[in-house]
Amino acid sequence: MQRLLLRTKARVRDAIKPIGEAAVGGLTIGMLRTTRYFDPIKTANLFGRVARLIGPMMREQRIGRANLTAAFPEKSPEEIETILTGVWDNLGRVGAEFAHLDHIWEHDPAHPEDSRIEIQQRTHELFAQLRLDGKPALIFATHLGNWELPALAAVAHGLDAAILYRRPNIASADRVIQEIRAVKMGTLIPAGRDAPIKLAEALRNGQHVAMLVDQYFANGVEVTFFGRKTRANPTLARLLRQIECPIHGVRIIRLPGHRFRAELSEEVKPVRDASGQIDIQGTMQAITSVVEGWVREYPDQWLWLHRRWR
Repeated sequence: MQRLLLRTKARVRDAIKPIGEAAVGGLTIGMLRTTRYFDPIKTANLFGRVARLIGPMMREQRIGRANLTAAFPEKSPEEIETILTGVWDNLGRVGAEFAHLDHIWEHDPAHPEDSRIEIQQRTHELFAQLRLDGKPALIFATHLGNWELPALAAVAHGLDAAILYRRPNIASADRVIQEIRAVKMGTLIPAGRDAPIKLAEALRNGQHVAMLVDQYFANGVEVTFFGRKTRANPTLARLLRQIECPIHGVRIIRLPGHRFRAELSEEVKPVRDASGQIDIQGTMQAITSVVEGWVREYPDQWLWLHRRWR
């Protein structure tokens, strides 16, 4: 009898799953398209407030608190909660800003003080170097600040970029998200079995390949992040072993007054083994150490809500 109930429950769940996904997909599409009609700054403020209100009720709040407590044992519970509030606020703002990606990048080199995007001179120099050196490059980013904007930075600075991204599970939401992303984001390559082949081909064609590198990857290489062992996706280092090229990190930090600062890191030197070959684990550790430094600077702007350590 119990087995029959379990089978029936599974069948009902499988039967209603497409209905649920369709509803979520429709809601996502509706929110994205509706949000585009409203003032982006006011909408970001609203989404930030809503996320701060709803976030603490979700199970991700416990995950974030545990992550922060382990990463910053010296911080008080009150400090941890303050950071968590900032994390939810940032997440809500990213959601609102996503709907306005096609016109959120506002940078005028002649009048930087009036621009929404702030870019320091060294970052300008590094972008120019990447554009003019005739080489491909590997660029890593993280879920810090607004993590959708680095792809816009590449196109804005004339870089021929191929961006690795993860498709949503819901096809209808995927379509509208791709429509928004495709406006000024270069070549989009969905994650999947053939993604490494397409990324390697892009590097051979001289493109700049970019990807997020800060999530837990079950089949990845072991690295240390905030003093704890975790696993990192080795795709970037494996690509480097095939096509050697410069590695840089990019981050878009949220500033007061609804502004952002775009920063491109100095070249991150890969680690090599005794034979001179790229050491995949060592190189991913070097990249992870850069990411940790960034997160320590702006802990309230990083997405602590996923299980980075398992």
